[in-house]
Amino acid sequence: MEIDKKQYDAYVKKITPVHSLPLNMARAFVTGGVICTFGQLLMNGFLAAGLEKKAASTWMSLGLIACSVLLTGLGVYHKIVEFGGAGALVPITGFANSVAAPAIEYKKEGQVFGIGCKIFTIAGPVILYGVLASWALGVVYWIGGMMGIF
Repeated sequence: MEIDKKQYDAYVKKITPVHSLPLNMARAFVTGGVICTFGQLLMNGFLAAGLEKKAASTWMSLGLIACSVLLTGLGVYHKIVEFGGAGALVPITGFANSVAAPAIEYKKEGQVFGIGCKIFTIAGPVILYGVLASWALGVVYWIGGMMGIF
């Protein structure tokens, strides 16, 4: 069966989603802003409770991670990502989601072959290349320090 090129083009145009870059950027900005505002509220709350700035920022990060994992488990974070795109994926909450989602998805396969093997399928490359890049930059900084550049 031969398909006419015009029919095929019409079909592709019909099923291809239409994206608006300005709208996507606005959604990402708002979503990231809401997450960061929530983090700032947590930070202010911990500071008001008497914690030092370093401890408050640690607890704020833990709070954002816990909220992200909880929302991932409830199936809500995926909807936030669908709406906000990179605004929900870039902050620490997105990284926590990328670790929690595979763990939840593969828990039925058991602790070792499910969660243990699949938990870092998404976050693993980020961790690997982040550690590798920081090591390489550390070597450059060390050599630069020995040469008097830094």
